[in-house]
Amino acid sequence: MHVFDFITPEEIDLAPEDPAFAFAELVGHAIRRLDDFTKTRDLTDQDGWNEVEEARLGFMNVIVGLAKAYKIEPFANQDVPRFDNFNLNIHRQFKADLDHYITQLVVDNSLRAKRDATAIPPKIRERLRAYVNALREAVDASQLSETKRTVLHEKLDAFEAELNKRRLGLMAVAKMTIAIATVPGALWGSYEVVNRLTHQVLQAVGEAKAAEDENRQLPPLSAPAALLPPRKEEAETKGGFSQNLDDEIPF
Repeated sequence: MHVFDFITPEEIDLAPEDPAFAFAELVGHAIRRLDDFTKTRDLTDQDGWNEVEEARLGFMNVIVGLAKAYKIEPFANQDVPRFDNFNLNIHRQFKADLDHYITQLVVDNSLRAKRDATAIPPKIRERLRAYVNALREAVDASQLSETKRTVLHEKLDAFEAELNKRRLGLMAVAKMTIAIATVPGALWGSYEVVNRLTHQVLQAVGEAKAAEDENRQLPPLSAPAALLPPRKEEAETKGGFSQNLDDEIPF
């Protein structure tokens, strides 16, 4: 198996901009495809075993390559063994260590994502839905091209879908308001109305976020915690997993 057997160009393009999020997501794709490939091979047959061994080494090669591209330690500095020095034990240990780091990484990413989202009280949620409906009407009444109207409706649909979730991601709010704000005012039937509506959306979400942060009394967001090796004796020689991530994660 080669790189695009594990991850597709489309998946790379759609991966999150944050290196830690992107690495975790793409590793997940690669793991699933290695497992699917392994299930189709007869491991009691020598040819089948050789194909799986080659796939396992290919998997390790791709993961280390991803780590180098995203600067994810300690895998970015790990050597990929030559095929004649590769065996099942090396694969098992690599996979076990990878699972250990990814577990910490996913939890850390989840905690940070929650910081960039807020619970929306029912009354504010209904206000936001009313604002979205008003913005839809403004889009339909505008002098925009049909293509531009379609794009804006898609942005509003995506934002409304976020409203149905337990927590509203602040990035969804930003994407929607930026899409509306980048349309020249002269192309709107009433630019003042649109501007006021987008301001009301931001204000409503800001109120919800401020109230939640005050009630939870959250401490300031700190730098990512260093993710630790699975064995204590490796801590001094390899260091924490995310030592070089502080400059890479845009929080």
